[in-house]
Amino acid sequence: MKNDDLIERFKPADRANHWVTAITTILLALSGLALFHPAFFWLTNLFGGGTWTRILHPFIGVVLAVSFWMLALRFHKDNRITDADREWVRRFRDVVANRDQNLPEVGRYNAGQKYLFWLMVWTIVLLLVSGVVIWQPWFAPWFPIGAARVASLVHALAAFALIAGILVHIYAVIWTKGTLQAMTRGFVTRAWAKHHHPGWYREVSKGAK
Repeated sequence: MKNDDLIERFKPADRANHWVTAITTILLALSGLALFHPAFFWLTNLFGGGTWTRILHPFIGVVLAVSFWMLALRFHKDNRITDADREWVRRFRDVVANRDQNLPEVGRYNAGQKYLFWLMVWTIVLLLVSGVVIWQPWFAPWFPIGAARVASLVHALAAFALIAGILVHIYAVIWTKGTLQAMTRGFVTRAWAKHHHPGWYREVSKGAK
């Protein structure tokens, strides 16, 4: 494929930042499930046992928060929800059926990607704050038991929402051929960009047809 057929979608630093966020999210999900219910306790073997899982889990969480918010600072403007995004969601049947002609024009990110972005923003905030409250032995002794119980519930619900969102994201990446290449190689074809993100394609190609 000629270089002229490709458009840079993500710079190397953005891709590295994304993969740090992705890997820490997976590690947190696995270690969190291991600590959440005895049925998943066998997952602690991935982290060196129960004690090490309990020790590492919150530190991985801090890495995730820092990594994701670095991404959020760079891309929050591209993820603002617009009226076109709300219309895109209302026409979700057309999205699933690939009837793109019935959909509003998509920019750098579609509505699904934007809503996932904001889901991650708020769930990671909730996970970090609630995680600090229940972080033994460093911060938990500072809070009353009632606060720890509420924080535990918030932590579990936020984690469930984040895991569900990430699973949908992974499915969408597999379903939309060519998307993974954008985050592994940094480039997409002009045809892919024009089909899936015509608004962004027009912007980066300066009116190229």
